[in-house]
Amino acid sequence: MSAHGHVDLGHTVAGWTGTTLALLGCAGAGAAVCAAWTPGIWLGLGLVLVAGVVTWLLHLAGWGKPTGPRPEAEWDWRVRDAGARTGHPDCLGCRAGG
Repeated sequence: MSAHGHVDLGHTVAGWTGTTLALLGCAGAGAAVCAAWTPGIWLGLGLVLVAGVVTWLLHLAGWGKPTGPRPEAEWDWRVRDAGARTGHPDCLGCRAGG
């Protein structure tokens, strides 16, 4: 049995992609601070902003997840969210996307 039991942890393509890009941006900005390279700091922070936009766009494309738990059959991170086309109720990201 898994250490997490039967819990929807929300692992999605949007989540993994955004987290990876943000981590790379933070690491790049941190390395640039250590090297005293100002353009690198801005590039790293820019990548963090790109991570937010990419995550949002992937969520709107159905690669994220709606608020709350999903059915167990949809827990795999490669499953697209069928409800993303119409938007999720009470979702700020969906409302901002129209």
